[in-house]
Amino acid sequence: MKIIIPGGSGQVGTLLARAFTDRGHDVVVIGRRPAPAPWRTVQWDAATHGDWAAEFDGADLVVNLAGRSVNCRYTPENRRLIMDSRVVTTRLVGEAIAAAAAPPPLWLQASTATIYAHRYDAPNDEATGIIGGDEPGAPDTWNFSIDVARAWERELDAADTPRTRKVALRSAMTMSPDAGGIFATLLTLVRRGLGGTCGDGRQYVSWIHETDFVRAIDWIVEHEDIVGPINLAAPEPLPNAAFMRELRRAWGAPIGLPATAWMLEIGAVFMRTETELILKSRRVVPGLLVEQGFEFRYPTWPEAAKELCARWRLRAG
Repeated sequence: MKIIIPGGSGQVGTLLARAFTDRGHDVVVIGRRPAPAPWRTVQWDAATHGDWAAEFDGADLVVNLAGRSVNCRYTPENRRLIMDSRVVTTRLVGEAIAAAAAPPPLWLQASTATIYAHRYDAPNDEATGIIGGDEPGAPDTWNFSIDVARAWERELDAADTPRTRKVALRSAMTMSPDAGGIFATLLTLVRRGLGGTCGDGRQYVSWIHETDFVRAIDWIVEHEDIVGPINLAAPEPLPNAAFMRELRRAWGAPIGLPATAWMLEIGAVFMRTETELILKSRRVVPGLLVEQGFEFRYPTWPEAAKELCARWRLRAG
C-alpha cells in the first residue's frame, strides 16, 4: 500500500511508519521539518495547500496525526496553536482527499480519549461513554481539551469525501519504549524514585501497548464496516495508584515518592505543562474493538509494563 502520514514525525507516527515500512509499504510522512528517515518525507507548512497534496492521489490509506503537542502551559497563544494545528490540518487533509482523482479509500484521523468525561464510576465506550465538559469535580480549565477534541472530530465529519471511509481514533496513551514518549517519561520518574501515586491516585489511566495500537490500525483497515469514532485503548484501565505500582514492580523499584495535587501544580509550572494530563480520570475502554472480536496481545498493564521495561533495558544495554 501507499500510506500517507501527515504529522507523522512524533512517537506514534514513527512507530506506525516503522511498522508499515518493515512490511514493504510505501510510506510518506508529511511534516513541517522533515528529517532523514527510512521512509519518504515531504514538507508542508501545515497551513496552506502545496505540492504535498499530490501525494494523496492514488494513496491507499491516510493516517492524519498532525497537531501541536498538548504538553505545554495552556496560555492563550498555546491554546490557539493547539486548536488551529488540529482543525486547520484536518481541513487541509480533507480538501486534499476531495481533490484527488483517485482518493484514498480510508482516512484515519487522530482524536483523543480525553474527549470523554472525567469520571470514576463507569467506563466510557463508544456507545455509552459520556462526552466531557463542565462535569462535576473537573476544573473549568479542563473544558479546553474537550473543546479541541470536539472541534477536531467536527472538522473530520464536515469533510466532503464521499469516496473515503472516515474513522476518528480516540486514542489513549500509546506505550512504547521509544525516547520522548509517555512511557519514557513515566519510567524516568520510577528510575529516580519519584514514580509514586499522583494526587489521590483514584483517577483512571487509559493506555494501549504499541503492538496493539498497530494491530488495531490493521484491524480497522481490514474491517470496512468500521466508521466514525473508535476507542484505541486496552480493555483494562486502572487507577493511577495501581498503574504506578505495577510500573514500579515491573522495573524492580522498591519505592516511589508520591506527589500531592498541590505539589503537581507547582511542578507543572516549572515543567511548562498542565496537571490535567496527570489528574484527569480517563476511564476509556475499547467497546467496538472488543465487540468486533479484536484480541489484545497486552490486555492488562502488568504484562505490558513488564514487556516494555524488558525492551527498555535491552536497548539501554
